[in-house]
Amino acid sequence: MPQTHDASPRRRVLSGIQPTSDSFHLGNYLGALRHWVAFQDGYDAYYCVVDLHALTNEWEPEQLRARTRVAAAQLLAIGLDPDRCTLFVQSHVPQHTELCWIFTCLTGYGEASRMTQFKDKAARSKSVGAG
Repeated sequence: MPQTHDASPRRRVLSGIQPTSDSFHLGNYLGALRHWVAFQDGYDAYYCVVDLHALTNEWEPEQLRARTRVAAAQLLAIGLDPDRCTLFVQSHVPQHTELCWIFTCLTGYGEASRMTQFKDKAARSKSVGAG
């Protein structure tokens, strides 16, 4: 049987936020989070608490776990609806770490050092990882 495709598929949006403070602030809301709520209805929306990205800074493990839980709860409180979007915690999806391992094995220092984010991080730190 031939497959039929929707002539105008919904566009997708993927965005994440680090749990780097005890609570989100007005700047988080005005800059990104209010848009996340609005995009739930017009897009296939995927939102993530990027706790693995937060590991690039020094954290106490319990503090990071607590901030991750608070961040997820606050995203629900501002109006993200799991029936209208996909909301997940990055560390709960093992494919993220698997893909990171593959990319780290394939990306040489020369390639990484041309990336703006890598250069910025290297300039601020004594030691910088590839992740």
